[in-house]
Amino acid sequence: MKAFRLDDLEAERAANEGAYLQFLRERNMSVGLYALNAGEHDPQKPHGQDEVYLVVSGRASITVGLETTEVARGSVVYVPAGVAHKFHHISEDLRVLVVFSPPEA
Repeated sequence: MKAFRLDDLEAERAANEGAYLQFLRERNMSVGLYALNAGEHDPQKPHGQDEVYLVVSGRASITVGLETTEVARGSVVYVPAGVAHKFHHISEDLRVLVVFSPPEA
């Protein structure tokens, strides 16, 4: 078993001064913590893997392809591989668990 605490992951991510911390990588998936602060720009480009986002804190909008929705704690969003997507209008610091399948390259 591998077990993680969000507080520890956030501290490690912040210490590494990056927006993204991959903390689990297995044969069929990888998992990371993505952080964007209020008012920040999301620099993402489409990925070659399917993604699932689970918002653990914060508030923003996300556009996936041509669809836009608001997200907050507890929101789950699926993004198919190759589809353009971005978080925007980030009104509260955003922390998101990201699951890539297959693992992020």
